[in-house]
Amino acid sequence: MTQRNTGDSAEAEDSDRGNRSASVARRRFLRTVPIAGVAALAGCQGGGGDTEDGSDDNTTSTTDGTTPTATTSGNGTNGTADATTANASDGNGSAEFVGSGSRDPAALGGTSMTAMPALSGTLQVYSGRGEALVGELMEYIRDLYPDFTLEMRYQGSTELANQVLTEGQSSPADIFFSVNAGSLGLLTEEGRTQELPQNVLSKVPQQFRDPEGNWTGISGRARSIPYNTNAFDSSAIPTDIFAFPEQSKFEGVMGWAPTYGSFQAFVTAMRVLNGEEQAKQWLQGMQDLGIESYSDEFLIAQAVADGEIEAGFTNHYYIQRVLAARTDAPLSTAFTQNDAGSVFNVAGATVLDTAGNAELAANFVRHLLSSEAQDYFARTTKEYPLVPAVAPIGALPRIDDLNPPGDLDLTQLSNLEPTIELMREVGLDV
Repeated sequence: MTQRNTGDSAEAEDSDRGNRSASVARRRFLRTVPIAGVAALAGCQGGGGDTEDGSDDNTTSTTDGTTPTATTSGNGTNGTADATTANASDGNGSAEFVGSGSRDPAALGGTSMTAMPALSGTLQVYSGRGEALVGELMEYIRDLYPDFTLEMRYQGSTELANQVLTEGQSSPADIFFSVNAGSLGLLTEEGRTQELPQNVLSKVPQQFRDPEGNWTGISGRARSIPYNTNAFDSSAIPTDIFAFPEQSKFEGVMGWAPTYGSFQAFVTAMRVLNGEEQAKQWLQGMQDLGIESYSDEFLIAQAVADGEIEAGFTNHYYIQRVLAARTDAPLSTAFTQNDAGSVFNVAGATVLDTAGNAELAANFVRHLLSSEAQDYFARTTKEYPLVPAVAPIGALPRIDDLNPPGDLDLTQLSNLEPTIELMREVGLDV
């Protein structure tokens, strides 16, 4: 398949940059989010469905059960009105980053949207990431480009991947934005994706994108160990996931969420990396320690902060969300090394083979790797930016300092059926 280049031509960028910089300077974007919004975001991630790993974000349906398409052109009234209402003028007319608590643009690494080719035309994105999580970023991009129309269809990643396959070459979708690598891998295996240009792929470390260049990660989530700092210091937390069942200090004081998609993907990684027997022994060993079950991983992070339990197994961002609301909570994050306990999964994007303008579509994916977008994911969803130059939020190591297993194909994490069977074999109710 022919690779379409969105090269960094100085002529192409400079011809437009002056006008766009002036336009950006006249706009004010959302900078504050009400306290209720923080609680709502936590709720999106917790309470029943693992919306960022196993199932859906939010889905809005029409009366006939279909999912509507949200269409807004650049400079749309929604984004502009919200920005005008929600923000007090900063008095200097300077451009602001999207979302709450924006960091100083000059302090961020990476490449700004204003240094990228302008978006012009129409794109339809099938998004497995919910509007509650990414809608504000999409509005920011729409506001930035008056000649750009962005049509978003929000639904679960698995459902949308299957929809693309069902629609075949009649699919209206240009881009697929997934919460996990598994759905991206499925479409790649079916020949429904296009190779991304190097000026997109080169922004993300190789282990977080498709080896053949057909999709790239956009943001990431690391498996981690939340622990109560009143109970343990950092040196007391093992760096080997298989050490936990062997240590009596963890008896009756840990929590996990067996029904949660994140946890099941973690056990899948253990099964793939170490074999079913070793994964089964680990699950049984943790049960023998009296580990407590929770319905989701946000609740585990809260329980650790409350002292209800002393440690657990969660994605890293649940810890950061608790700390964002309770800065003095006795809660910290530890990571294992080079094993299933340190798996790093990604949300990512691909250009579909039905894209009407592959160059525009690839440029949009590139915008998701801009300084503004990467900072948005770090601050708003508390995920890891996948552009190493943009630092994560909170007391977290940079992405280059993590040590996930290097020999794991992330697309394998969607194969949950053998994992569910294994978990049931040891008596877990999943």
